[in-house]
Amino acid sequence: MATSPALNVIIEALRSREAPPDITFEQRRAGMEATQAVLRIPDDVVCEPADADGVAVEFVRTPGVDDDRVLFYLHGGGYAIGSLDTHRYLLQKLSRSTGATVLGVDYRLAPESPFPAALDDSMTAWKWLLDRGIDPQRCAIGGDSAGGGLTLATLLRIRDEGGSLPATAVCLSPWTDLESAIAATETKNGDPMVTNSALRQMADAYIGDGDASNPLISPILAHLAGLPPLLIQVGTNEHLLEDSTGFAERARAAGVDVTLEEWEDMIHVFQFFPSLKESGQAIDRIGEFVRQHTT
Repeated sequence: MATSPALNVIIEALRSREAPPDITFEQRRAGMEATQAVLRIPDDVVCEPADADGVAVEFVRTPGVDDDRVLFYLHGGGYAIGSLDTHRYLLQKLSRSTGATVLGVDYRLAPESPFPAALDDSMTAWKWLLDRGIDPQRCAIGGDSAGGGLTLATLLRIRDEGGSLPATAVCLSPWTDLESAIAATETKNGDPMVTNSALRQMADAYIGDGDASNPLISPILAHLAGLPPLLIQVGTNEHLLEDSTGFAERARAAGVDVTLEEWEDMIHVFQFFPSLKESGQAIDRIGEFVRQHTT
């Protein structure tokens, strides 16, 4: 996995517009929306909004997808920013690679709706999907960053409630340890996508009156036996590297089938950047993995 020359361009662009420490969540949200608005969705993509028992969701389909196979997707953004709009370009890429319909979930955000609002919305949407007659063994669940952590929390809650688990899960740079994020004092690896101050701000907003050591907030602290096969992709030059490697180690120790891919020199959720060749390669790998476990 060779480093792309485009990576330095992206890193410099991100550093040139680094957010000030006093930026509000509303400003962060607007900035993320504006950045992603420049990515044009191809004309052959069909996006179908729906109401999943009160949770806004959207089906994203590309030509030839199997409507009976679904990738249930939870967007990232530190539980406080991000939306279906910011992730629609990524979702259509995932639909093409997996050959599946992607269901994006527009869960409630902190600080207006702290834990467990996002998890409750994810569970509501998952149950709604299954009530439509979709076979969970033809489903995958996935997410990036906080959405990756929420993916794992959703799996844990489905398991603990005796529900029907999906066949597999995919996590892109998952945020699995909010307890450590609150305690962190130094920025690691120089990842321009993530800073300690932003992590602490978002962690505090999401946790609210809860406890960061709650396994449904910090899945790395959970009892992990019984989870389906997992694919975890993470960059070696990202702040949350140990959230992925540590989680993978604990999951394997609990008997979970984990495929951990560490992408050399890549930054947080590098799959988000279409100009990176590694982004396309990683999304292709996700497609192979999901097809293998849901076909």
